[in-house]
Amino acid sequence: MAEKIGGFALLRRALTDRKTGLMLAFGFSAGLPFTLLIGTINAWLGEAKISLATIGILSWIGLAYGFQFLWSPLVDQWRPPLLAKLGRRRSWILLCQVILALCFLGLATTDPAVSLGAVAGIAVIGAFFSATQNIAIDAWRVDVADERATVEILSSIYQFGFRLAALFGGAFALMLAARMSWQSVYAIMGGLMALMMLATFAAPDTPAPAHEGAPLAGFAVPDRRTRMIGLIIVGIGWIWAIATLAAFMVKALHGPGPDGKPVSAGDFTRNFGPWIVIATIIAPAVVAAWLNRSASLDQSQPGGTLARGTDRLYRSLVLPLGELIERLGWGAIIVLGLILTYRLCESIWGPFAYPFYLQEMHYTNDEVAFASKIFGVFMLMTGIALGGVLFATIGRMPTLLVGAVITAVANLLYADLAAGGAWLDGFSHLTRLDRLTALFGFDPRMNRLLLTIGLENNCSGLAGGAYVAYLSSITSKKHSAVQYALLSSLTLLIGALGRGAFGEGIQTYGYPTMFRFAAWIGLLGIGFVILEWVRVARAERKREPGGTGETG
Repeated sequence: MAEKIGGFALLRRALTDRKTGLMLAFGFSAGLPFTLLIGTINAWLGEAKISLATIGILSWIGLAYGFQFLWSPLVDQWRPPLLAKLGRRRSWILLCQVILALCFLGLATTDPAVSLGAVAGIAVIGAFFSATQNIAIDAWRVDVADERATVEILSSIYQFGFRLAALFGGAFALMLAARMSWQSVYAIMGGLMALMMLATFAAPDTPAPAHEGAPLAGFAVPDRRTRMIGLIIVGIGWIWAIATLAAFMVKALHGPGPDGKPVSAGDFTRNFGPWIVIATIIAPAVVAAWLNRSASLDQSQPGGTLARGTDRLYRSLVLPLGELIERLGWGAIIVLGLILTYRLCESIWGPFAYPFYLQEMHYTNDEVAFASKIFGVFMLMTGIALGGVLFATIGRMPTLLVGAVITAVANLLYADLAAGGAWLDGFSHLTRLDRLTALFGFDPRMNRLLLTIGLENNCSGLAGGAYVAYLSSITSKKHSAVQYALLSSLTLLIGALGRGAFGEGIQTYGYPTMFRFAAWIGLLGIGFVILEWVRVARAERKREPGGTGETG
């Protein structure tokens, strides 16, 4: 059985073993750009009086992390020029670290109030190379694992480093921004990123395994020509969707149109959102189902570099969906619906959190740093632990339903905070929480913030843990991480599409109304969980003696 360690034992292990120590540094290297580019930058944009609709559109850069599986075959198959001698993993990690450090230094020379396009362009480049670094680091972790530094231990230490980076890039950056310019903050973070290169130079690398040249070995797939046709269809859909999103982002950041009116993210979502979903989800699912009909065990010999690359892309884009549809049949519609909507009411307003705290509610950087990145993280971990207890006591589907309900309800906490906090004050007084927080020197205003963020993060931790466990349960062991990466990326899609429109809604109707709207959106996730519960229950009855059928 794999060794399980946690807490300070993880830190001690990281400091006493070369590989685990390097894994801690790589976790930090992965977490710092993610925090700075997806969360912290929104505080800077809000301070610069950038519109909420624009902040919502800029949040689309986060899709790079969800869709990194699209170019992961390239990272596996090809090494960057001039750096190839460093090895198949380190060459990519170093390249990404250099570019990320330069991106942060580049941000340190810009001002979103006068050069938003430059800020957006640098952030897009940073997000792409941050996601690419994640691909290489994840692969390095698997490659170098051994009996002492197991994958489980390396993964735990990676998370430790990632969370440490979240504190530096979140709480520490906010506190610095209260005392110096945002440009200086990002210059400091660029220096931290550059220091991570030392870990890359010190890290070992591993050669490609012997079976690396046959990505589809052992899988039932159609002949190469049929696979290529399917891959082209799916690829066209993804390329069109990404190009459409990118083109609108550029157009929106360019300013008002010829008629003098600002470009509407709401109109884009209504006109193009459904087509993007069709191009990236429905069409690939239909293609995968068609390809399943002509699949057989692949006996072909590995081809050249191009053939292996397309086979890897096929395995990333088509094979995971094909296996899911073959295993679940029409039930895949419910599963995909659940995946698309479960975290929707939470993810759709995420980019507006810092502008809400800082500009709308006028909390200070220090107050938000403590409440969100220190107290909030503690409550998040508490929620994850609570989710584990519920899993053990009431089961998977009930816990998933509880998570969907409380995530939707948590939006009402923010609606009340935005409206003045009457219900929050009443709850605090009834439970005597106001007296407890007063002992630590917090006034009623800070108490509202702590209560809102604490309860919401607790709900998010429980729901997030339940969701990860659910995704893991429906993922095929044959495809493991590939299928999980594809399914988890779909979680980001709908929320990202709606963020620009949600920002416009805040500007038009105000925060309280839009937070209540987000709570209503949560009903979609609740509905799909109920449908999935019914599907799973029926499948289990069929598997009982006397029943027939099988499902995931």
